[in-house]
Order: sequence, then structure tokens, then C-alpha cells
Amino acid sequence: MLLDFDPEVASVASQPFRLHWFDEAVGKERHHTPDYFVRLASGRVRVVDVRPDHLIEPDDAEVFRLTAEACEMVGWEFARVGVVEAVLRANVRWLAGYRHRRHWNPEIAERLMSIDGSVPLMEHARRHGDPLQVLPVLFHLMWSRLLTADLRTTPLGLATLVAKGGPRE
Repeated sequence: MLLDFDPEVASVASQPFRLHWFDEAVGKERHHTPDYFVRLASGRVRVVDVRPDHLIEPDDAEVFRLTAEACEMVGWEFARVGVVEAVLRANVRWLAGYRHRRHWNPEIAERLMSIDGSVPLMEHARRHGDPLQVLPVLFHLMWSRLLTADLRTTPLGLATLVAKGGPRE
């Protein structure tokens, strides 16, 4: 979901390939399937593994190191991410419910995009019509990054300050 929300990400494949190697230290074949293959808008490639720090055993650390080396050999980036902050995760999960174009209304969107500075979310919605009609469009604009807010600090709420953003690339 966070990869889908990231404007740098052009496409994502889940569990895209499996690496195989012979581990001479233990005398057996080993393998690892990374979690995601990410094509960035710039054309670069990033391979992503997701594992919280507290769940990484020494064998896991070695697998991630070898995966990073394999990626480097073919000119790809490698990233291991851990736990996503709870507030960011909750906010992006909420906005993801409004990613579909069915929440797009060009007339309402145009009014919402006329924002000047930062305005509390509900105040902005009420200025432009019935909140039941306006809020889905507002959240769709936030998913699309045409409107922005601080999604890391506090949960989205009536007083969350929204401002004009920029188009997703």
C-alpha cells in the first residue's frame, strides 16, 4: 500500500523472483524470494524486503546481505524496510479507500484545488459543499497527492491541515 502511494514508484511486483546459491558454510543449497520488485518513475529498480529489525536473526541478516550484493551486481538498489510508523500506516490505509476514480468529481475537485495556504480538512470540505459529497473527492485528491497533509504525525481528523500538493508523477 505504501509503495502504491509513493509517487516515485511506477510499478510493483510481489515476490518477483527467487535467488538460489550454495552455502559452503553449511554445505547446502539456499534460496530467498524478495518481497517486492519496484520500478521507479526514473527507470531505476529497487528490490525490497520487509522485515522488522527485532525479527532478524543472523541467518536472515546474511540472506539480506547476499540479496543486496546480487542486486548491486545487476545495477539494482536493495532496501530492507522494517516497521512502518502506526500513524502513517493508518492514514495511508484510510486514503487508499479513496484511490479509485469513482471518487473523482471534476467540479468538486476544481473547487477543492482552489485552496490557498493550509486549511483544516473539515472546514475546507464544508466551504465547497455537502461534506458527504465533498470528503470522498478530498480524500481522493489526497491519495493522488494533489492535496497534501502531514500523514506522519497525527491521525487524519477534522482539524488536519490540508494544502495544495502536486500531481503524481
